[in-house]
Amino acid sequence: MAKQERARRTREKVLTAAAQVFAVQGYDSTTLNTVAERIGMTKGALYGHFPSKRSLARALIDESRHTWTSLRAAYDTPDADAAGVLEGVVVGFADRLHSDVRLRAALRLAVEHPDLAPAPSDVLADMHGTLTDLVRRAQRDSGFPDHCPPLVAELLLIVIRGLLTTAERAEDSTTEDNGTEDSGTATRCGEPLWRLLFTALSAGPAPSPALP
Repeated sequence: MAKQERARRTREKVLTAAAQVFAVQGYDSTTLNTVAERIGMTKGALYGHFPSKRSLARALIDESRHTWTSLRAAYDTPDADAAGVLEGVVVGFADRLHSDVRLRAALRLAVEHPDLAPAPSDVLADMHGTLTDLVRRAQRDSGFPDHCPPLVAELLLIVIRGLLTTAERAEDSTTEDNGTEDSGTATRCGEPLWRLLFTALSAGPAPSPALP
């Protein structure tokens, strides 16, 4: 049991170290040597946990899918207001994105390299489908305006990806300055942005222009 626990802890250290590199450098610029050196391992020892850079990236992406599913379950409780569930899931995921480097890395990998995971594990497709369903429920049960549900879902994902880029710039800049991570700037920008976005969406569809 002690050996298994050590192996589990080492695996977690490898995933976090890889995420810190992937989140800043991206997949193509990351090497297993860089990940191993970050935590004082040999490349051979790292191979004992992950046989390739691709398997390491896939593990992070797969983990992010579980994070997304768990987050939805936390907000989508019985008798919860459908519009509140939609907003809670989106804002909760965005907050988690800024505090969890493994999630940031996974989302960057999924955006830049959709080929890293097979279709059933495509976290972005899963997120889009879930958000589309939540928008439909909010329209049916909570009076959410009659926007096109897939279009709203895509808009929300676009903003999430934009906040991801903001967090990456803040992380990269701070790491270069003092070797630490700080995505507080992105977090402060995120809260008013989501408030503005959901207020705008709740205003209803824009009227069609009158014909001459």
